[in-house]
Amino acid sequence: MSTNRPSTKDILEAALLCADQPLSLERLAGLFEEEARPAQEEIRSLLATLAEEWNGRTLELREVSSGFRLQVRQEYAPWVGRLAEERAPRYSRALLETLALIVYRQPITRAGIEEIRGVSVSTHIIKTLMEREWIRVVGYRDVPGKPALYGTTRKFLDYFNIQSLSDLPALADIKPIDHLQKELDLAAAADEAAAVSASEPGEVYPMDAARPPAVNDADPEDAADDGVEARETAEALN
Repeated sequence: MSTNRPSTKDILEAALLCADQPLSLERLAGLFEEEARPAQEEIRSLLATLAEEWNGRTLELREVSSGFRLQVRQEYAPWVGRLAEERAPRYSRALLETLALIVYRQPITRAGIEEIRGVSVSTHIIKTLMEREWIRVVGYRDVPGKPALYGTTRKFLDYFNIQSLSDLPALADIKPIDHLQKELDLAAAADEAAAVSASEPGEVYPMDAARPPAVNDADPEDAADDGVEARETAEALN
């Protein structure tokens, strides 16, 4: 059996192929003994070489918020997504609108979302986004009732293959909700096939150009009554 040590590049590639979540430069450096540990600049350079080698193949090396990962290219998602035991979830228009407002207006309260949308926000929608670990409570507004302020997480960025909120399209370039649902379906399929990150939510990255509007953010009563739930169920079925 050969005792030759594999190259640093091959070790990095093997780790990325086996990992079930994005690997940061620090995590990749930790693969090596201290006396043989490459500098982060060297690791980044080798990752760039790996990205070139995988160019045009079925996998791609992608840097997201939590680090680097090898993943199936999106054009293969309709096929490899069929390997998933569960179908990708479909989201209602109300949920997508709520998520978009949190993304572009964060930090924002539930009352702020309701003010912009013009309808009550169902507790179920907030719960679903929290369970997906796409949003989290980042603080509380200093007004009577101390309403929670919501923002996005690292897992949200990882899921949508971006490093920071600055990579998101401008509001003027946003596609209709129906088109967004199709992209979410593809992203979910690729997410399952490539064993996308299950890392814990991290810090929030507010966008300087997207501050909360000047609205009344007092903590509202829970308006997710049966009528609201029924309307949102109908939206989900449309």
